[in-house]
Amino acid sequence: MSLSVTQAGKRGGLKLLQIRGRNHFVMIGKKGQAVMRERYPDMAREWGRRGGRPRKLTLREIMGERGK
Repeated sequence: MSLSVTQAGKRGGLKLLQIRGRNHFVMIGKKGQAVMRERYPDMAREWGRRGGRPRKLTLREIMGERGK
């Protein structure tokens, strides 16, 4: 049986949730937010006004292919 990357990531995330619990995800989210604010100290308000931080380009978009 072959898994897609998305399916494998979902399984891994659910297993980690089962092992470490929700608090683990809360803690890593707070760490990520702190790093983002360190790297881009003046941009959080602007991104919020625009509806969130701009997303990175996907590999398909970089390669010029049509996709989601």
